[in-house]
Amino acid sequence: MGRSVVAVSRGAGRYETVKKTLELIRDDIAESIKGKRKILIKPNFVSDSIQLAATHVDAVRAILDTITPLTSGEILIGEGSYGDTFKGYRNFGYMKLRSEYSVELVDLNSDEYVEVNVFNGKFREFPVRVSRIVYESDYRISAAVMKTHDFVVATLSIKNMAVGSIIKPYKGRIHQGYPAINLNIYRIAKFIPVHLAVIDAFKAMEGDGPVWGSEVSMNAALAGLDPVAVDAVAAYIMGFNPMDIGYIYYCHKFGLGNANIENIRIVGENIETLKRGFKPHRTIDKQFNWRIPQELLSQLNLNP
Repeated sequence: MGRSVVAVSRGAGRYETVKKTLELIRDDIAESIKGKRKILIKPNFVSDSIQLAATHVDAVRAILDTITPLTSGEILIGEGSYGDTFKGYRNFGYMKLRSEYSVELVDLNSDEYVEVNVFNGKFREFPVRVSRIVYESDYRISAAVMKTHDFVVATLSIKNMAVGSIIKPYKGRIHQGYPAINLNIYRIAKFIPVHLAVIDAFKAMEGDGPVWGSEVSMNAALAGLDPVAVDAVAAYIMGFNPMDIGYIYYCHKFGLGNANIENIRIVGENIETLKRGFKPHRTIDKQFNWRIPQELLSQLNLNP
């Protein structure tokens, strides 16, 4: 198996930047999406009203314009907002996508569910409900935003899919302290893996993310078929060590992808010229307290 590839681009407009990024790996996308019957694009609406906290419709347009010629499968756009999902679709300009692209918009919070076990603060297992649409989709695209976070340092493509697919009110139940939540994101990510990770960093967020942070104009986007590698590169660009972010570390350690920057092939922009120190959330010191003793980790059932 070769090195994971992550495409990185900069541009003057959001649509053009995301589209250019995807074009860098178009052949890889075409091969990976071939024969897939049910394709899900999962944006991030942690807020249904604050655009900076949510995936911009132009990023999703760029994804649709890239994949539509490559597949005859059914394409859905699905999100389960912490707020009102369809309010988010209306506020952020998604409703017109239905007629423009013949795609269906779905609220994952009102979907049927499958259960996956996660850990509480004492590392005992309990079930949460995950959208059946997400589980049954055979090609999952995470359309994420580059943001700092109040529990897990940064929220990127993996967390967008894992947490956003949990049906309310179960979303909050994975917050079982810093050690458990990072394991829980890994566990759900293994259960519903991302096949194409796209991170819109045209307008990113630093400080008190994922909702109340400040804008950072990066004018960039990242994409790749290995979401662990994409998230690792994004975290590196934000000034974080990817291995200091618990869920990225676990996804790397347990084989979901590659978070070792030196073993990732970057196409497009030089990430060293993009790298900057994002202001972290004010609780950052507590957030780094996610590690658990190796002997306890080895005793846990990490299969979902």
